[in-house]
Amino acid sequence: MVSFESLKSEYERNWANLEIRPSRLSDANAVARKAINGKATYQQIERLTGVPWYFAALCHYRESNFDFDTYLGNGETLHRTTTVVPKGRGPFATFVDGAVDAFRIENFVGAHDWGIARILFRLEAFNGFGYHAKGCNSPYLYGGSTLYGPPEARAGKFVRDHVFDSNHVDSQLGTAVILHAMMSLDSSITLDGSPQFASRIEPEDDAASTIVLMQQALNRLGANPPLDEDGISGPKTKTAISQFQQQNGLRDTGLLDGATVAALTRAAQSGPTGQPGDLTQILKRLEDLGQLLHPPAGSVIPATTTPGNTLPVTNDPISLFERLFSLVNKTAPMPGPVSPISPAPVDQLKQVVDLLGTLLNKGDKPVLGQVNGALGDTIGKMLDGKKTALGIGGSLITALLSSVTASPNAGGIAGLLGTIVSAVPGLGQFAMPISLALTAWGVLGKLEKWAQGTAPPPKPTT
Repeated sequence: MVSFESLKSEYERNWANLEIRPSRLSDANAVARKAINGKATYQQIERLTGVPWYFAALCHYRESNFDFDTYLGNGETLHRTTTVVPKGRGPFATFVDGAVDAFRIENFVGAHDWGIARILFRLEAFNGFGYHAKGCNSPYLYGGSTLYGPPEARAGKFVRDHVFDSNHVDSQLGTAVILHAMMSLDSSITLDGSPQFASRIEPEDDAASTIVLMQQALNRLGANPPLDEDGISGPKTKTAISQFQQQNGLRDTGLLDGATVAALTRAAQSGPTGQPGDLTQILKRLEDLGQLLHPPAGSVIPATTTPGNTLPVTNDPISLFERLFSLVNKTAPMPGPVSPISPAPVDQLKQVVDLLGTLLNKGDKPVLGQVNGALGDTIGKMLDGKKTALGIGGSLITALLSSVTASPNAGGIAGLLGTIVSAVPGLGQFAMPISLALTAWGVLGKLEKWAQGTAPPPKPTT
C-alpha cells in the first residue's frame, strides 16, 4: 500500500531541487498564465470545497487543457451524463458544479493538508505511482525540469499499461513544473497550507484501507489487468469497479458506493464462480476419491450385468463408484462443438441417477404413486417418508441462518453458523422456497398414500 508518509520527504526534497529547463521555461510560463487567467472561477471552487484554487487549476490542465465546458473529473462535456469513469455524473449547469462533484468523489473536500508534499502526492495519485518502482521521477510531475530526463536525471515513460520504456522522454510539462511557474507569476501562492495538527487524518487516508480491501477483492475475482493494491482509486481501479458493477446488476458508476462494497465483499468471500454446468472441481474430487478407494493391484472384483441393462448387479461400492465416475465424466461439458452423435446429456444423467439408486435403494418399499414418484423411482424412494420432515427442518434452519450475522471468526456455534452464512450469500432467496415446496410435496405424498392404501399402519398407543 502506498502511503503519504513514506513519500513525503522525497516530495519535499524534489520540490527544493526543482529547476525548469531553460528550453522549456517559455512553455511553462505560457501554461501558468492560462491557469492564472481562470483564477476567479477556481476561487469559487475553493470557497465551496476548501481545495486551493491553484490545485484546481492544475487538475483542470491535466483533464481538459483549461476547457471550462468540461467535467473536471474526466474531461467529458458538462452537458451530458458522463460515460467514462466516474460514470453517471451530471449533466452540470456550470464548471464549478462539476468541479465540486469531482473533488467530493476524490475525498478532497474537508482536507486540511495543502502543503507541497501533499499536493504532489495527490497530483501523482491521479496518474499512478508506478515510476517509483522504476527508479524514475514521474514525468507527470516533473516533465520539463532537471529532475526528469538526461543529462541530469533518468528518463522513462509508461507508453501503455504495464509497458515501461526507459529510453522514452515525455515531452509534456509536469504539474509541479507548472505550479513552480505559477508561483513566479502570482505571489499570492505561498503553499503554507500544512495542517496545524500533524496527527490529523486526511479524508483520502481514511478511505485508503477500504480501497485496498476492494482492490484485493477485485484481484481475487480476476481483475484484468491486475490492480496495484495501493489504496488509490485511480482510473484502473475505477474501471475494474465499473466492470464488476455491470456483471452484477449494480448501478454502473466506477465508484465504491455502499452497495458495491457489500457485493464485492460477498463475492470475494464466495470466490470466483464457475460457469454453469462446469463440473471440473466435482470431477477432480471424484478422481481423488476413486484413487483412495481403488483396490490393490492384482485383486479382481467380479461384476456382472443383467441383459439389457448397463448397470452392474454387484453391490460392491468400489465398482459402483467407478461406474458412477465414468458416467459423470461423460456428462461433463467438453470444449469444442457438440457432436450430433454424442449421447444426450439427459440420458447420461438418467444413468447417473439410476446408478445412485443401485447404491441407495434397498428395494423393500412399495411401488410409488404419481406424487411420490414424480422425479422417478430412484429419487422417489430415496425421499419416501422424508420429504415433509426435510422441508420443515430446512425451513427452520434457513430462517435461523438468514438471521445470523456473518461472523466466521467467532467461536462455537456462532462461528459455525457464521461460516455457513458467509459461504452461501443470499441463502434465504433460494433455500426457503425449496424447503417450503418440499414440505408441500410431502403432504401431497402422504395424502396419495392414504388414497392408495399404502400408508404405514398407525403405531399402537398405550
